[in-house]
Amino acid sequence: MAFSYEGVTVVSGLDFSLAAGDYLCVVGENGSGKSTLVKGLLGLLPPSAGSITLSDTLRRSAIGYLPQQTAAQSDFPSSVFEVVLSGRLAARGILPFFSRADKAAAESTIRQLGIAPLRNQCYRELSGGQQQRVLLARALCAARTLLLLDEPVAGLDPVVTQELYALVEAINREQGMTVVMVSHDVRCAVQHASHMLHLKNSQLFFGTTSQYLASSIGRSYCADR
Repeated sequence: MAFSYEGVTVVSGLDFSLAAGDYLCVVGENGSGKSTLVKGLLGLLPPSAGSITLSDTLRRSAIGYLPQQTAAQSDFPSSVFEVVLSGRLAARGILPFFSRADKAAAESTIRQLGIAPLRNQCYRELSGGQQQRVLLARALCAARTLLLLDEPVAGLDPVVTQELYALVEAINREQGMTVVMVSHDVRCAVQHASHMLHLKNSQLFFGTTSQYLASSIGRSYCADR
């Protein structure tokens, strides 16, 4: 499988599979095709070669997505509850209002991620780490089967980064939620993921984390980076 922009191939040679409950980290240097693959998984960019096959239990409307943080995202004037609740938009379909079930799901997710004390605070007044936790809650509120995270720890300090990694791993293990996380930090990725996909405008490696650590590319990146 491959993805292109205006006839120029960005990433090719993709051939991997994901099972329910897997935690896949997609790693590689900037410009290697990681975010392009995310767009493909979300259905925003069709493959220029090959195809993506979804199981009967996976629908794109059931994917919780946390995009890369931007300045615009950090300036939401909404409350924490409103931001998390907005994760239910895709599941609402044509219904004009949020249901009791939607609101209950948002409340449950807020408690689960430990941000209940922030519930009524304005999102843009939070710290970077708090904002990212709220956005993770929003993505989790939307997720039924798959959580897709694009560089979720970018710009966060080391302590908050480790907290977020631990939180995602707990969601994967305790809820059985399938996770795909894009990261440039290979060393952190191998501490948490069950599987690794390494890109450099093509697929350099796909397999379990233990297989990756035993491979030449895994040893190289984990030793030198």
